Amino acid sequence: MKTVGLSVVLLLIVTVSAVAQIPTQNLGLPELHSIKTVTLSPPYSCRSSEQFQKGYESTALFLSAYSKQRNMPDLLFNGACKSTNYFQPGNTFSLIADLGSEVALNEVSALRAFNLRRVASFADYSKFVQAANVEIDHTYAVLLNEDEIRGLFIFKVVEYVPDERVVLQYAVKSYQVTSARGAMSQGFDWEKSSN
Repeated sequence: MKTVGLSVVLLLIVTVSAVAQIPTQNLGLPELHSIKTVTLSPPYSCRSSEQFQKGYESTALFLSAYSKQRNMPDLLFNGACKSTNYFQPGNTFSLIADLGSEVALNEVSALRAFNLRRVASFADYSKFVQAANVEIDHTYAVLLNEDEIRGLFIFKVVEYVPDERVVLQYAVKSYQVTSARGAMSQGFDWEKSSN
């Protein structure tokens, strides 16, 4: 009886392990620390009505097959025609920091993304905000904090034609898809104050 019970438990563990591994293979998670190049064009808000009907197309960077399937860009090249072009990270709580020019992409680690000089001074900490203007030769850090995705990636603008295109080199430092989709505090509201 103990042998049958033990066999059933082992079979259950192997089955659960196999089932748990299948979804991660379909997520298309990005390779970490590898520099890649992408062209984003045109800015999302500088498109015709017909182009808007086609979704993000090449205006957005999707780091994983999962974010692409969910239609949740990790970075959006945005800006109305004849106005300032800017980068917008994620959809809700993601943030971006402009690390400045003359910063080599291959020298920015996850740790240095938060403080390039690694000096304990408030002036040296990276300033993360909701959007950042596109600047040629600037390097940026993006902190992804979405419902189902957490991550950090770094990118550098290597070519930029306003209202047309931007070419980026980027490296993903951390990327994870969380499985606790339904486990969250209820009642979030952008405008609600605390009492």
